[in-house]
Amino acid sequence: MIYSVNGKLIAKEPSLAVVECGGVGYACRTTFTTLSQIGSVGESVFLYTVLSVREDAAELFGFFSQQELQCFQLLLTVSGVGPKAALAILSNLSPDQFFLTIAAGDSKKLMQTKGIGAKSAQRIVMELKDKIAGESMGLLSETEAASVISASQSVGNVGEAIEALAVLGYTQGEVVPILAKFDTSLSSSELIRRTLQELGKRRS
Repeated sequence: MIYSVNGKLIAKEPSLAVVECGGVGYACRTTFTTLSQIGSVGESVFLYTVLSVREDAAELFGFFSQQELQCFQLLLTVSGVGPKAALAILSNLSPDQFFLTIAAGDSKKLMQTKGIGAKSAQRIVMELKDKIAGESMGLLSETEAASVISASQSVGNVGEAIEALAVLGYTQGEVVPILAKFDTSLSSSELIRRTLQELGKRRS
């Protein structure tokens, strides 16, 4: 098993990063998210990897973070979801957005990924919701709401927004589906502002 590669980035193409280690170039299939984080050709790069071996092929997949790698492995446990579909989903959603999307049961968010239809999206949510709410990714909370907070802790802005909105009297069930729609790189104040706007629309 190749756990990781650490070397010089010698090629960067859509869905592919080639890392040279000890004179050998390792072609790693990857996501747009990882490609946007690893820098330019010629720079040093470290990727967490997983090797997929089939009868007809052996492919190496590389990811910028362990979190994204684990999301990829989780997606592959879903019946009918292969590496190509998993990479497409994680190119469209960051790991934290993915956590929130699954925990909120938002299959429509998954359908925004090209090639993921309604049935596939619903199956992904159904098969992964309990895993994410229970033991996967270190989310050890007993309830879905607690697991969502655990998932969002790695993105302080989302966690802060959930806590602040709770102080204002909104339940996690109300705010999590809304937060799952936003870019997690937004500041906590912006996430709160947008969530309150959306809640206001729904109550008006």
